[in-house]
Amino acid sequence: MNATATASNVSTEQQRQIHAPSFSKVLDGRKQPIRGLWVRNGRFYAQLTFEDSKTEKKTVRRVPLMDKDKQPVQTVPQAIEAFNRLKVNRSDSNLPVLHRYPKFSDYVKTYLEYIRAGQGSGQALKKAATIVREEQALKQWTADLGGSRLDKITLKRIHEHIAKRLESGTNKRTVKIDIIGLNNLLNHALEEGLINTLPKLSKEGRKRLRSEPKERPLFTAEDLEKLCTAAMDTNDDGTPVTKNWLQFCDYIRLLAYCGAREQEALRLRWPDVDAERQQLTIGSDGDTKNKTARKVDFNSKLKTHLEAMSGRRALDSEWLFPSPQRGEKDIHAQTFRESLKLVRAHAAKKDTHLADKAFHDLRHCFASCCVMSGIDFKTVSKWLGHRDGGFLVCKIYSHLSDAHTKEQAQKVNFGPAVVEHAVNQ
Repeated sequence: MNATATASNVSTEQQRQIHAPSFSKVLDGRKQPIRGLWVRNGRFYAQLTFEDSKTEKKTVRRVPLMDKDKQPVQTVPQAIEAFNRLKVNRSDSNLPVLHRYPKFSDYVKTYLEYIRAGQGSGQALKKAATIVREEQALKQWTADLGGSRLDKITLKRIHEHIAKRLESGTNKRTVKIDIIGLNNLLNHALEEGLINTLPKLSKEGRKRLRSEPKERPLFTAEDLEKLCTAAMDTNDDGTPVTKNWLQFCDYIRLLAYCGAREQEALRLRWPDVDAERQQLTIGSDGDTKNKTARKVDFNSKLKTHLEAMSGRRALDSEWLFPSPQRGEKDIHAQTFRESLKLVRAHAAKKDTHLADKAFHDLRHCFASCCVMSGIDFKTVSKWLGHRDGGFLVCKIYSHLSDAHTKEQAQKVNFGPAVVEHAVNQ
């Protein structure tokens, strides 16, 4: 009676489980079990590990295997093919990836190796300076996201990182460059099928990062001479402000007289100086911002300066600014930024407004002098390497002196202009 009572107390569900067919491992031709493959009642299943993207809790489930027509597979070879397809191409199902997503810090290394591919052979995907900027940006992101998996990088965590950077005093333009670097990496991960979606800043988020271009006061010819004078000076202890003062002065004068960008000027060679045609070719190697070479016609200052530089050029180098540490290999100087810091600090002792001058101010100086000399915007933009026909020159690059604007004000005519015509005798 007790046994009958006990049997009657067994639930229908429990009885179903007791009598249900059990899973068996699928065996290969050598009677060895195939990892991850199971069979029950003639149906083949793949054993998958699912991970919750929020809690990171993992669960194991068995999923029926289907062929490309979404029909149950019938044979072991078909099961193996379907299982491999499931692991390689997730588009055949809505199942998550079968392995854990790579950590952000690990994928940063993979991405940087990818964009550096071909560097030094002229086949790099991006310019060296761009790669350096992305590397610096991703280093900032790695500090906050390095240990996280790619699929755990949410918009909330991006917002937290942005807020942290802004609170630390980082300017908005730098933060936007950081975001571009992150987007480039995540887009690459998306192309490789490692993630399904991209966390993107909302319209309001982008609006909060919007900033006006930094106001650059006019860098005058007088400012240029003050920096050169400071570079040639000595410190209180008698040491030179900068050891390479002559090359530094040549460099900043050239920037002011031709409008070249910082890196463009460093890569100038003497064959780029065409004394016969009175032109300087900038970016003859195609390594400019828009990957196009341009020619700057000599003005009187540029011509005189290049002639002076030519008279004291290093005979063992083809560069206008050869590296002092070039040894037997002819390479150009890598940067004058350290010299600029020393010279600015020394010059600022007498003129504090020189404390934050940058090399790019000299490019603005060239554009402003051209505009105040009456040169049309289209020609100035051509010399600068802009492709907008003069819009940037008008909006950002031209800084007019008070004397120039006062002079122009005297030309304003509020009445009908009187034009005298010569009378033919």
